Amino acid sequence: MSKERKTFILDTSVLLYDKNSIHSFPESDLVIPIVVLDELDRFKDRTGILGENARYVNRFLDDLRGDGSLHKGVEISNNQRIMVELNHQGNVPSGLDPSSGDNKIISVSKGLCQEGKNVTVITKDINFRVKCDALGIKSEDYYKDKILSNENQIFRGFKEIEINDPDIINDFYENGKVSINRIEDEIFPNEFIIGKYNKKSFMGIRRNNQIVPVSQNTTDFIKINPRNKEQKFAIDLLTREDVSLVTLVGIAGSGKTFLTLMAALSGLNQGKYERIVFTRSLQPVGRDIGFLPGDLNEKMDPWIAPIIDNVRHAFKDVTYFNVMRDKGQIEIAPMSFIRGRTFNNTFLILDEAQNSTIHEIKTVVTRVGENSKIVLLGDIDQIDTPYIDSLSNGLTIISEKFKKEKISGHVTLQRGERSTLATLATKLI
Repeated sequence: MSKERKTFILDTSVLLYDKNSIHSFPESDLVIPIVVLDELDRFKDRTGILGENARYVNRFLDDLRGDGSLHKGVEISNNQRIMVELNHQGNVPSGLDPSSGDNKIISVSKGLCQEGKNVTVITKDINFRVKCDALGIKSEDYYKDKILSNENQIFRGFKEIEINDPDIINDFYENGKVSINRIEDEIFPNEFIIGKYNKKSFMGIRRNNQIVPVSQNTTDFIKINPRNKEQKFAIDLLTREDVSLVTLVGIAGSGKTFLTLMAALSGLNQGKYERIVFTRSLQPVGRDIGFLPGDLNEKMDPWIAPIIDNVRHAFKDVTYFNVMRDKGQIEIAPMSFIRGRTFNNTFLILDEAQNSTIHEIKTVVTRVGENSKIVLLGDIDQIDTPYIDSLSNGLTIISEKFKKEKISGHVTLQRGERSTLATLATKLI
């Protein structure tokens, strides 16, 4: 008995999120309602990844026209058939606005269901999925990039381990290292462990096949006093030259921005890097950078205010920061203009990374050149960008996908250190 062929309807949000989604439904019929093409057309002239994705989909569909009629459907290499749907425009349920793009897609899905097809709407829009469910229409999120894991199991970058052999702790302190083969749990490269045996304990990190002490490679010029074990772990990764990619996740006030900035300034002072580059997504603000007055630096000032605050906290003054900025040692680079650049001998900081998709972060990470380090910062509980969540944002995905790589490291900062009030507010509100 042959397997029933499925029909998937793609919402605009999916195509804008991942241009390759149009290739991701093998052995199925992929339907793109005509209203989706209208919505894509509004994005084709935009800079950044949204414009790029819209243009890619338009060009791909245009190329398919040479292989057949999109109205009837064109088959591509993975036994997937792609069609642009023009019919079924009269199936909008009573009480819904027939001019709404979402409702037009609902009309298409109901019409195809009436023809006996096994239809599922794929959308990143949570409200749209709820609406589909209320109308008896199958709908799903686009799961290709999503980390399918329980939130409590998201990689933290460290773990507590009960040690069965007390000699392991003794050897660690006497020799400054312990073989990874003596630890029963799986430890990823650059993962930290807190080993415990009764009242004895030690903190270490896996480097190659050894567990070694946590280190802090800063200069006297930059003094960093970690307030908890997670901050100690973060400083180790931030100041290591053999770790090129660091991801830090933490609640507001956990110190992730401050520690990263201090490590960057320390590396610059030691001559490890020639410059520090800050970037972040401008999408959550809700308007394009061009609407703000002034030159590029003045336009970026509202977005780098947290950096300025941390400099003022560390040095009680921002003169040093401004001088370095004038010399080009500190640069502010809008994320939407980063494509095509290469950052050599650079300490690159991507702030608010939880608001970026994996595809946007890939654009930044692939810009990193020789003798450089990139640090991704964010709080996955404070996501402002539509269509992504704590399991599908770029920061979570990067930390999960790179956790087995020797050149990367991750730490989740669990405690707020800004103030007692800030920490309490994070827990209670």
